[in-house]
Amino acid sequence: MRLRTLLLLFLAVGLAGGTAMLARAWLAAQRAAEIAEASPMALPAPAKSVLVARTEIRRGQIMKPEDLSWQVWPEGGLDKSYVVLGTRTPESFAGWVARNPISAGEPLSETKIIAPGNRGFLAAVLRPGMRAISVPVTITSGISGFIFPGDQVDLMITHQIPTGTAGGNSGGYEHKAAETVLHDVRVIAIDQRLESKSGEAVVAHTATLEVTPKQTEMIAVAGEIGKLSLSLRSLVPAASDAATSADPAAATGANQAADSSGGTRGPTYTVDSEISPLLPKSLRGTDNSDSGLVTILRGGGKGSESTASQPASRGS
Repeated sequence: MRLRTLLLLFLAVGLAGGTAMLARAWLAAQRAAEIAEASPMALPAPAKSVLVARTEIRRGQIMKPEDLSWQVWPEGGLDKSYVVLGTRTPESFAGWVARNPISAGEPLSETKIIAPGNRGFLAAVLRPGMRAISVPVTITSGISGFIFPGDQVDLMITHQIPTGTAGGNSGGYEHKAAETVLHDVRVIAIDQRLESKSGEAVVAHTATLEVTPKQTEMIAVAGEIGKLSLSLRSLVPAASDAATSADPAAATGANQAADSSGGTRGPTYTVDSEISPLLPKSLRGTDNSDSGLVTILRGGGKGSESTASQPASRGS
């Protein structure tokens, strides 16, 4: 009787222990399920991101950080020349130039871009058919360092007019004049820098311009004639410039362009007698109303004829 009671007792204790263990396991599973439901769902690890062109980048375009963006790219489609997130930043490519066109959304490849200072960099910046030529500038002729790569400028020359070309009452006075010989020229470098930091003015010694082959000859001769200066153009073109050809390679040797009235816009000039009325008049000025009279003797008669001078025309 005692043995049977002991067996039943052991059996009851075992069943109670097993039930307790099962209950504990069930409660733990329920608690884990509640915690999983309460916590946010873990997102799968994203694929690698590569640097792509945000918009279309033209050949020769100097890139800025806002031209680039990160885009998720399939792992199997990664090329070793792509720029992967974590290796470089868009800011590190500021000032680089596109060697070849890059479509919007196309990954940036080091075979299609070239870094400043590398061989062939300046040649990649130039548009087809254009040339690069440097001109000396000073703190005044370079507008106190506020001309930057990418700006559009006019090229002026200041020189003296030989005494032999001045008429009227000049009395041998050697006049001075300023001429705008080239319009709307693109600046591609200041000294050896092809990019500029925002808000930083640099007083340079040279400015490199993008011009046509004929214009390089004009600049070379102008540099021997007198002092060169740059005149900064507005980002918003004037109404008179709206019809000017956007292709500088199509400009003539005198840099003439059709204006909105169907005429031509050639070099303009100003002589010193237009600035100060105290200076002798020059035939090249616009105000020599009384210096163009020539006395002509015909037999016993005497008369006067007006020979008002017109500005010398420049051919191509």
